[in-house]
Amino acid sequence: MPAKKHLFIISLLLALATFIAFWQVTYADFINYDDWNYVAENSHIQNGLTLEGIEWAYTTGYASNWHPLTWISHMVDVQLFGLQPGWHHLTNLLFHLVNTVLLFLVLHQMTKALWRSVFVAALFALHPLHVESVAWVAERKDVLSTFFWMLTMGMYVSYVGRPRLARYVGLLCCFALGLMAKPMLVTLPFVLLLLDYWPLQRLGQKNTAPHVKAPVQVPISQWSLIPPLLTEKIPFFALATLSSIVTYLVQRHGGAMEAFEALSPSARIANAFVSYITYMVKMLWPVNLAVLYSHPTGWPLWQVLGSVVILIAITVVAIRGIKKRPYVAVGWLWYVGTLVPVIGIVQVGMQAMADRYTYVPLIGLFIIVAWGVPDLLKKWSFRKEALIALPGLCLLFLFLLTWRQVGYWQNSIALYDHTLKVTDRNSAIHHNRGVAYHRLGNYAQAIADYDKAIEINPKYGEAYVNRGMVNGILGNYVRAIDDITTAARFGDQRARNLLRNQGIGW
Repeated sequence: MPAKKHLFIISLLLALATFIAFWQVTYADFINYDDWNYVAENSHIQNGLTLEGIEWAYTTGYASNWHPLTWISHMVDVQLFGLQPGWHHLTNLLFHLVNTVLLFLVLHQMTKALWRSVFVAALFALHPLHVESVAWVAERKDVLSTFFWMLTMGMYVSYVGRPRLARYVGLLCCFALGLMAKPMLVTLPFVLLLLDYWPLQRLGQKNTAPHVKAPVQVPISQWSLIPPLLTEKIPFFALATLSSIVTYLVQRHGGAMEAFEALSPSARIANAFVSYITYMVKMLWPVNLAVLYSHPTGWPLWQVLGSVVILIAITVVAIRGIKKRPYVAVGWLWYVGTLVPVIGIVQVGMQAMADRYTYVPLIGLFIIVAWGVPDLLKKWSFRKEALIALPGLCLLFLFLLTWRQVGYWQNSIALYDHTLKVTDRNSAIHHNRGVAYHRLGNYAQAIADYDKAIEINPKYGEAYVNRGMVNGILGNYVRAIDDITTAARFGDQRARNLLRNQGIGW
């Protein structure tokens, strides 16, 4: 077992590599896509940390979310740094660094596999799909909730080694804090059950302490301890259920689930199957990443059926080989299970998928890679050399792609320019870029983007309103009234309020 000094040095190197890959983000601006609502133009956040602000954080469903700890973390940033965006970005980055180190330490604590744990943590730290969670100030909820996810896993391992009521209560409190940062943690109890099987090996064994060696796994038919382990998780599942109910009610009240009602069940299910495969493809080849992937009008039948066949095949192989390679089944079920809340069955927002949704789920696939590749190369003559060269080249490749991806987040215009290059018919991004140009006083370009957004989505009420506002600034009052009237006809509340203020009934 490596000395604590060696673990410290490895942790320091992981943190340093991550900081270098992401350091450009400290020069980035706020993005006019949620950052304004979350921080830059949110009066509750702009006042810093106050009692009124804390009360608001716990009682609000603002931005269709209930995550009081996330709101409070933004308040603390404003209290310390004001509205200087670089410091807010730095806080996100520091959470990502800590999450990386915690993942390494917890994996090593569970498995005692040093270099495999290092590789999983390095993949987590440097993968370009995670840039969105780190570089987007509004995604503080991702990195903050994952911090509590990692803490909960670490405390769970300690509890398993020495079960004590105080440790259990602390574990439950940590999980609750994570839910108050982002409800993504609702799948964590399921992950803890997976860890009970591997690597903690609690199923069907009297000794509940983590094992250093790799004993033969107990067949599924002999999982005699499943009821006690499930009983142990009941408070966690209860909190997860409560969080899910609160999230559903808040998002429905806030209008975030309009896409759920607009899309048919078959369309959502088809998109979910395709997204599972697309995330894996992007994990292997992380290029053409975008801040928003528009929901397609429909997926080709062959693509949906192909995705279903691949998912079923991988699941069957993973389960059939669970005794020989338990890490495959655990890693695969981790990936599939933790994506369930955001895979689109219950559609929230207009996106078909999002890079930020992979922040925790990809850990499962990283585990399969880190443990599976050495097993595959077990009989190869050049195994040692390959296990040095291949991970090194992989991490270098990811480091360079992440560096480039972070560069796109310097400001709204740069981010949207890139997104429009790698996506098709993206009305929301054209609209957002129009808003950015609008604020810069580039009205011609703003109208051009609003025109394009409306061309793609003729019922885009917000685009009509903003185009009307620009036309009003330019003195084109007839066009302005026509745009705002059209937006009101499509149900845009801001447009209706504007018309009422002008004495035009609606």
